[in-house]
Amino acid sequence: MNSEEIQRFAKALKEGKTLLYPTDTVWGIGCDATNSEAVSQVYSIKQREESKSLIILVDSFEMLAKYVKFIPEKAKEELKLATRPTTIIYQNPINLANNCVASDNTIAIRIVQNDFCNSLIKAFGKPIVSTSANSSGDPTPKSFSEISTTILDSVDYIVNLQQEIIATASSRILKISDDKVEVIRE
Repeated sequence: MNSEEIQRFAKALKEGKTLLYPTDTVWGIGCDATNSEAVSQVYSIKQREESKSLIILVDSFEMLAKYVKFIPEKAKEELKLATRPTTIIYQNPINLANNCVASDNTIAIRIVQNDFCNSLIKAFGKPIVSTSANSSGDPTPKSFSEISTTILDSVDYIVNLQQEIIATASSRILKISDDKVEVIRE
């Protein structure tokens, strides 16, 4: 993917648009995680209640620190040892759209391990939403070809990249509190 295309998608995110894109796990529906109107649009596309939280993608520990008040040492350890994409649920998020944050004031964030996502987030300069490219309750598509026409027709932009790749799994999700690690999804 060339830098012109990355800049075009970053511009779309800055304009509050939604994006269908490949992540380091499955295909995702995304938007600016700091724009509540764009986040509402993602919930609408998924036909999902806003009371359910979303996963947010960042490109680095430095970006992560701008969106959570505290990064536990245990989270840093888990991420350094991770051999697959790992999402961590953090307490007390800041600077994100309120409708991204769960009712218990937590947020699920993953530092991406994918060149496209990393380049996009760097060009955009802020975190992006990442939720699987399916309507709520439907199976998660393992490849681009499994994404429903309804989803394809609902997003503003579709990234024409890695459409032949078949995903093997969603990210691992951990919740860390008081140095205790709870596995939410393996």
